Amino acid sequence: MGSNTKRRNAGKKRGKHKQQKPKGPPMAERADRHALYQDSVQCVESEIDFVDETYEALRGRKASTLREDFCGTGNTSCEWVRRRETNRAIGVDIDGEVLAWGREHNVAKLEAEARNRVGLLEGDVRTLRAEPVDILLAMNFSYWLFDERPSLLEYFKAAYAHLKDDGVFFLDCYGGYDAPRELEEERECEGFTYIWDQFAFNPIDNRMTCKIHFHFPDGSKIKNAFEYSWRLWSIPEIRELLADAGFKKTTVYWEGTDEDSDEGDGNFEPTEQGDADAGWIAYISAEK
Repeated sequence: MGSNTKRRNAGKKRGKHKQQKPKGPPMAERADRHALYQDSVQCVESEIDFVDETYEALRGRKASTLREDFCGTGNTSCEWVRRRETNRAIGVDIDGEVLAWGREHNVAKLEAEARNRVGLLEGDVRTLRAEPVDILLAMNFSYWLFDERPSLLEYFKAAYAHLKDDGVFFLDCYGGYDAPRELEEERECEGFTYIWDQFAFNPIDNRMTCKIHFHFPDGSKIKNAFEYSWRLWSIPEIRELLADAGFKKTTVYWEGTDEDSDEGDGNFEPTEQGDADAGWIAYISAEK
């Protein structure tokens, strides 16, 4: 999942694609939506850099075990086990088809020894039990699928239970005065255009429908490659629910701004004062 405010520096920006004459089947028919998602939305290297360094700063030691909730293709879990030979990862997702894709295209590409240190499990993140971990992740706004306070609190309590005594829960969120607007944003990536579509928003309950589309240089398209129905949660609501779930301390990490481009610079620092931007992203750490 992700918006154009998410991972703003992840995709390599290019000029507008010139429409090409089709050679064989349209590019959209040959494309793999999961691969496109990983290329346009995720930047697992910078994400793991952040959680690895932040955990060490908070706890004074390196983490070794990580659980990736709503893991999808398990891309982040695979990046974690590549970092150190002592690292182990568990990925949890309710979608068996996406997990199967991740095993074939991500886990299988790891070295044999590393493959033994990552497991992708199918199940509900609220109820699936596994070993307690140092770090638990809920990224790409995936936990927003729990769109009522009781259901989100239930998930946060489960996250608390899945951590070691000194474990840290990491989440991300986005907002800004463009966040509730019905709009489309485009970003040029290598060989395709990524389109984030905030399709519908209800200000009475903050529920929204968001979609991802992909367009290609030959004029073909993948419409509704991904679709999400979730709630636009605010940082104060999230922090209050984390406290209700038992977490002792939460910290917000705000992204800095590149002076030349006026875009996010990919550097996140702890703060209690954010900027009233049109679009922003932030990380939150919750300490057990």
